Amino acid sequence: MKIAIISNSADSLIRFRGPLLRLLVERGHDVHVLAPEFSSAQQKELVMLGVLLGTYRIERTGQNPLSDLRTLRDLTAWLRREMPDVSLTYFIKPNIYGGLAAAIARVPRRIAMVEGLGYLFTDDGRDGTKKRVARQVAITLLKIALRRAHRVLFLNPDDRAEFVERGIVSPDKASLLGGIGVDLSYYNVAPFRDGPPSFLMIGRLLREKGVREFVVAARIVLKDFPAARFQLIGGVDANPSGISTDEIRALTADGSVKWLGEICDVRPAIADCSVYVLPSYREGVPRSTQEAMAMGRPVVTTDVPGCRETVLSGVNGFFAQPRDAVSLANAMRKFCVDPGIIPAMGNESRRMAEEDFDQVKANERIYQVMVAPLMPEMSP
Repeated sequence: MKIAIISNSADSLIRFRGPLLRLLVERGHDVHVLAPEFSSAQQKELVMLGVLLGTYRIERTGQNPLSDLRTLRDLTAWLRREMPDVSLTYFIKPNIYGGLAAAIARVPRRIAMVEGLGYLFTDDGRDGTKKRVARQVAITLLKIALRRAHRVLFLNPDDRAEFVERGIVSPDKASLLGGIGVDLSYYNVAPFRDGPPSFLMIGRLLREKGVREFVVAARIVLKDFPAARFQLIGGVDANPSGISTDEIRALTADGSVKWLGEICDVRPAIADCSVYVLPSYREGVPRSTQEAMAMGRPVVTTDVPGCRETVLSGVNGFFAQPRDAVSLANAMRKFCVDPGIIPAMGNESRRMAEEDFDQVKANERIYQVMVAPLMPEMSP
């Protein structure tokens, strides 16, 4: 069976879809992956997985109609030429234009995955006209594309409910997958280091990730607990809500938070922290939090879609209110006041990761949605 997986980022194919690609190849499928470009290192890694590579043109964060039509044309031409049996798209633009192209090319089985709703769907009450118009255009295009999908997978129930309520997807096509999971043997439990509590945040430098709130909250906590440590991992992003290098340097200039930049292997940093923090405004189900949980770290996060799937308040961590640095500081302070709760909450995080965020189980669910309905008719 020939399978096409369409993304707007080669890196995501490796980091997020790599185990699924390996599973598909091991089960004898002809797997093709499409992204705008591949570095030589990315090409090598994907070829080693046994997949074939294709490229197409796309502006990941742009809103140029002519560029988007070119994306649709590129994908339609590729799909008509290669004639896959199954297509899987994820992220907003691939779901729109990859989904439409797959319908035009009459791909027999079309699956879309909503990883998270991203910048356009994060409404903080201060959105300008341009963003509101872009959101409505995206909703309209998603309605057109996803109605032509055979199945739409969601990582959390809030996103599923919103898409159903907005009429973007019909309830009978909307399936709840849960988190995409992590490799529980790769992200193994790490012992805690001696010393005062240390807090770590990992994420792209975007406003809606809560980067600014994390820095301000760190300053608040340090007034009463000056020995606490705060670290931030993440690279700059071209997204309209991105935080520039100059701004992040200015934010962290006083030393309250140490910015480590972008790091490929985050395991040493997670092992070095006591508590993982993600004050995001909205997520699918955050990968970084799943990694920290697998390594046995308590979590402080916001009570918003996606993030709330990772915490049982008072069991493996605490919630803060989104866009509220004081609320975030109060949640982190609890670990400074009583650091003795950290190991037990870390154990609960690992238990939850084993139960809910095992990538082996998640990929099997994806596989069954993608391939199982076609297997009887394609058997000799």
